[in-house]
Amino acid sequence: MKTVSRAPWCALLPLAFAAAPSLATDTPPPADILVTAQKQQQTIENAPSTHVTIDAATIATTINAVNVEDTLKYLPSLLVRKRHIGDTQAPLATRTSGLGSSARSLIYADGALLSSLIGNNNTTASPRWSLVSPQEIARIEVLYGPFSAAYAGNSIGAVVNITTRLPDTLEATISAGTNVQRFNQYGTHDTLPARQIGGTIGDRFGPLALFASVDHTTSNGQPLLCVTAATQPAGTTGGYADVNRTGAPIEVLGASGIEHQEQTNLKVKAALDVAQGIRITYVGGLFLNDTHATAETYLTGTATGQAAYTSAFSSGVYRYEERHWSHALSATGTSDRFDWQLIGTLYDFGHDVQRIPTGTLPAAQDGGAGTITKLNGTGWKTADAKGAWRSDDNATHSVSFGAHIDSYRIDSNRFTTSDWLSGSPGTLNLQSKGDTRTAALWAQDAWTLLPRVTLTVGGRYEWWKAYDGRNLSASPALAVDQPTLAAHAFSPKASLAWDASRAWTLRASFGEAYRFPTVGELYQIVTTPVAAIPNPNLKPERALSEEIAIEHHDMHGSVRLSLFNEAIKNALISQLGPLNGNPLVLATFVQNVDRTRARGVELVVQRTDLIPRIDLSGSVTYADAETRKDSALPAAQGKLLPQVPHWKATVVGTWRATDQLSLTAAARYESRNYGTIDNSDSVGNTFQGFYKYLVVDLRAQVRVNQHWALGLGVDNVNNDKYFLYHPFPQRSFQADLTWTL
Repeated sequence: MKTVSRAPWCALLPLAFAAAPSLATDTPPPADILVTAQKQQQTIENAPSTHVTIDAATIATTINAVNVEDTLKYLPSLLVRKRHIGDTQAPLATRTSGLGSSARSLIYADGALLSSLIGNNNTTASPRWSLVSPQEIARIEVLYGPFSAAYAGNSIGAVVNITTRLPDTLEATISAGTNVQRFNQYGTHDTLPARQIGGTIGDRFGPLALFASVDHTTSNGQPLLCVTAATQPAGTTGGYADVNRTGAPIEVLGASGIEHQEQTNLKVKAALDVAQGIRITYVGGLFLNDTHATAETYLTGTATGQAAYTSAFSSGVYRYEERHWSHALSATGTSDRFDWQLIGTLYDFGHDVQRIPTGTLPAAQDGGAGTITKLNGTGWKTADAKGAWRSDDNATHSVSFGAHIDSYRIDSNRFTTSDWLSGSPGTLNLQSKGDTRTAALWAQDAWTLLPRVTLTVGGRYEWWKAYDGRNLSASPALAVDQPTLAAHAFSPKASLAWDASRAWTLRASFGEAYRFPTVGELYQIVTTPVAAIPNPNLKPERALSEEIAIEHHDMHGSVRLSLFNEAIKNALISQLGPLNGNPLVLATFVQNVDRTRARGVELVVQRTDLIPRIDLSGSVTYADAETRKDSALPAAQGKLLPQVPHWKATVVGTWRATDQLSLTAAARYESRNYGTIDNSDSVGNTFQGFYKYLVVDLRAQVRVNQHWALGLGVDNVNNDKYFLYHPFPQRSFQADLTWTL
């Protein structure tokens, strides 16, 4: 076995001790009955990872949050690629993984998995954020790195645990908001409004607690796509001369993927205390989405004087309907020495249909030939049994353990149709389907070696299987039943924490993690330039991660300095390579990259009353993430990993001018990054490029009285116009009003 190089941590240790003020302090969450369940879950999992938290009060005060993913945007090293309000394709990037690595993070809401581990991309594999609304959040905790045996190898980047409210007394809220973006780019000049209205209600009836919420959003997004060509189409005028991401000249002919969305999120929760310390909880959710996407041309026919189009416009025009269901049923128990939890979850793409024309605009706007893609039946199921035993009143040994099983299914079928707007499915011309299943056993022990020293050791053993894979393509012809694939692996974990004093903690952590291929990676169809049989023999990623963190904490907050290192063998990355083993034919598809490495430094600060009534929090992350060896694409060696920039930074300052008025200014920064593994996209600030950005946001919250709160804000007040493949939102104004019983 080849050894993987390690960072010289001993040389960096002095930097840790040079840090002064610390990590986000854990402000106590609202006193409701779900807090008990959350604390119990934290006790069971007993994760030794570096973590940050944010609560509902901080979110309401500091963030212009319309969708739940907005609440993460100022947390250290994280980026959610939210292209506009209501975006259903919003993956999470972490300090060591980019936006195309959605399967390297885990997102949960009340224990139900929101990560879409049917793929590892920024489209269908994006988290299902839509099943949580900001109004129901009690608290969010983020764990960094694969240092807990309680989580699968998908925790390589981060674990996000969202806890929502379940009240102990009668409560109700009504919230309404509006957001208006003014977008100007190339020939598109639009005012884009969005509206949101939602409400919650809950109460407790003896041993039974009930909660329900509804949230509806209507949004209009900026163009997601630019329609380009190498030269001006014959017989037309208009368009804008530019360059593409490799520096070649192009003509920007128009914009497409201009989405109008109607979304509704329904949620119901019930918790029944069946006996002392034992509770049964059900959480159900329904997400409805209706998206219409249009196109805008900048071209005019020289002979007709009318708007002109090319065939390239059609792919950015579509209709998309979603009806997704989520269910979670759990039973929990707690006592002086032993806690336990049983939980099962289900996420179902009950109805998921996209319709796209194949004809040329403008005629295709009224119907005609097209395709219908259905993901109905896609989804996942999970089941967990967990327990935690404390050896004595001081928890000298806190032993956590559990069993896990999951299954994921992708069932994607594309049909031809004679009328893309309302016609019935015709001939099946593209199919990708298959299943994966993982079973796991895990255990870890947090052992208090000395009064101020805790050693946490653990391990996770996983058995993985991929089966029933099927690929079909009508043109080029392809019909393949994929073979069954199986693998198993053991992942050890260890963490040593020393509380040097009441104010200082030093922690060193190590974790190995295996991230198994998703069904989307295994059964991807490549149809250009020729048909390819997807590779059903992808190996799992093997990550070795280390972190040394020093933290100072006091009554005003915390400061943390972390040194991290991650080496991944057989990294699963979409890249250019020989198609079907033919070195003369190249295409882009998922492959195992021999070795990647990401190491860096993260500084996190959170201080309340830095000076009276002024709070400050922020983070700076430097990462050196590169491809160390790539046999299929040697040009990638030594280059930055896709969408992992050298620098990320956030800063949030809040002035609590009075008990009723707070004013917040925040900024987010990311340095230049790349979309290709060989960094051949030399131009960042163009369509399909990945550029640097600096975005400044403002928010004011006025608590009119105990029932009413008004929020006013501006996102991207400096109007930075940047691309992360897609054009991103420009200056947007927001107002929101919340009534609380």
